[in-house]
Amino acid sequence: MSKKTAMITIAGRPNVGKSTLLNRMVGEKVAIVSNKPQTTRNRICGVCTKGDTQLVFIDTPGFHKPRTKLGDYMVNVVRESVADVDLILLIVEPIANVGPQEEALIAQIKASGAPAILVINKIDTVEDKEQLLSVIAAYTEKFNFETVLPISARYKDGVDALLKECADFAQESPFFFPEDMTSDQPERQVMAEIIREKLLWNLDREIPHGTAVEITRFSERDSGVIDLDATIYCEKQSHKGIIIGKQGAMLKKISTDARKDCERFMGTKVFLTTWIKVKENWRDSDFLIRNFGYDGN
Repeated sequence: MSKKTAMITIAGRPNVGKSTLLNRMVGEKVAIVSNKPQTTRNRICGVCTKGDTQLVFIDTPGFHKPRTKLGDYMVNVVRESVADVDLILLIVEPIANVGPQEEALIAQIKASGAPAILVINKIDTVEDKEQLLSVIAAYTEKFNFETVLPISARYKDGVDALLKECADFAQESPFFFPEDMTSDQPERQVMAEIIREKLLWNLDREIPHGTAVEITRFSERDSGVIDLDATIYCEKQSHKGIIIGKQGAMLKKISTDARKDCERFMGTKVFLTTWIKVKENWRDSDFLIRNFGYDGN
């Protein structure tokens, strides 16, 4: 049986549901999800292998106007991810207006020469499905998409149909990843991202975007138990106090939530210890951006 693969980029502006869709298609959590924009900072590969076909999905940071060096890096990741792939999924919301961020992404898709599918997400928020016709018309006027699929990643509505469409773009090739692998992220990186997700969920809007997580110890005992030490970096002393919370309550909640997800991912007991350090303006430091794993490689 000959094997087929496809490299597929998931593109869209912040908060359209790219990471939720990636997790649905892969069948487990490989990308962190929050209700705040710019949750994803790095390029994350999710792998879905069924029978003789392997689909490798590249989840990209939301395309936005950068305000820091980290922002520049995130936008460059999107630009590079749109080049040299078999298919691009442009994820949009059910709004009958092509915004400037979508215009910029469509321009990049045109320049890449890659085929693209328009995926209209969050259709569960639309009562009258007839409204989707005007959304489709607005986008198909801008670009000749291979097909248009309305979905709800949140409720997995239309996701299987999207996977079938993606499989049509697979070409004969050996698999890029082992069949049981669902992500290219090292376990340390996944643990750091899980902790960062809990910061995003539990903290006010601006503070979590000024945080980074570094795993300083990741060791496994003979019993299989994992000892995990993590340092959370923030940009201001006042933010440190907010992350710790009254009598340490907020940090305890973040750590407990993160530990549960880490245990679920690793399939074993995890002992998590967290520290907080202040690194002012780290998002504008090339050295620190690389140090926290956002190196573009």
